[in-house]
Amino acid sequence: MAKAIMIQGTASNSGKSFLAAALCRIFRQDGLRAAPFKSQNMALNSFITKDGGEMGRAQVVQAEAAGIEPDVRMNPILLKPTTDVGSQVIVNGRVQGNMPAMEYYRRKRDFIPAVMEAYESLAREYDIIVIEGAGSPAEINLKADDIVNMGLAKLVDAPVLLVGDIDRGGVFAQLFGTVELLETDERDRIKGLVINKFRGDVEILRPGLSMLEDKTHLPVLGVVPY
Repeated sequence: MAKAIMIQGTASNSGKSFLAAALCRIFRQDGLRAAPFKSQNMALNSFITKDGGEMGRAQVVQAEAAGIEPDVRMNPILLKPTTDVGSQVIVNGRVQGNMPAMEYYRRKRDFIPAVMEAYESLAREYDIIVIEGAGSPAEINLKADDIVNMGLAKLVDAPVLLVGDIDRGGVFAQLFGTVELLETDERDRIKGLVINKFRGDVEILRPGLSMLEDKTHLPVLGVVPY
């Protein structure tokens, strides 16, 4: 079975998709067979695979970075919003119908077998699976029956990199607050922090990095330029 690494973020648009694509390319350059995976994606625009299935476009870009053909197993659940409180639900590339948000959240655990079947199938074929989370693992109102952030990390026993977006401001609070809102076993999954979308002289940032490491007891593994 493949090894796994998971990218989670402090918020939407923190750069998870981009960094996952970068890791897919790096692993490919290192001679590994890598594949992307995102258990649940929400997007209005989808990609149609060669066999007619729908999947999220971010996983298509990541597959291209890994040098492989996009496959619906890389995004087993795609939610396409139809209203502010409902979405079209697509499972393994096929439309299952429209569902109000509350009904979907009541039924989330019903989709775990589809998610795990897709993941395990990929894991038998590749050396490493690069997993992307969604939103933030600290959305505490959504943590029950989570299947896309720490809930998935536990299911597949994946180590986690936590990414924060410095361009929007408040990155130290984002990262520290996210870590503090996690349960102890969830914190233990985080192997390092990444600051994304940085502009300027990184030397000016270093005192903040040291303080962040002291407060979270986690290493800052990288500062990624914008």
